[in-house]
Amino acid sequence: MKIRPLYDRVLVKRLEENAKTAGGIIIPDTAKEKPSEGIVEAVGTGTRTEDGKIIPLNVKEGDKVLFSKWSGTEVKVNGEERLIVKESEILGIIEE
Repeated sequence: MKIRPLYDRVLVKRLEENAKTAGGIIIPDTAKEKPSEGIVEAVGTGTRTEDGKIIPLNVKEGDKVLFSKWSGTEVKVNGEERLIVKESEILGIIEE
């Protein structure tokens, strides 16, 4: 199955956080917080203005992004969890 987001929505795969702290303590799965970083897998066509023009999105496939912890809608794609968020819920693009 393949999902193509509509309009200003973006499909994001969450990145796993480290299971170990800097001091070497291993964090169990039940105590982990949901990661707030991910990789963009698919993007919609863009935002439509009142006069019908389409403004393209600033993010593109492959971008590493930072988003708020409780944003978006979780979906399963081929048995794996993904997140569909609006571009406005993305806080920034991580450049390395």
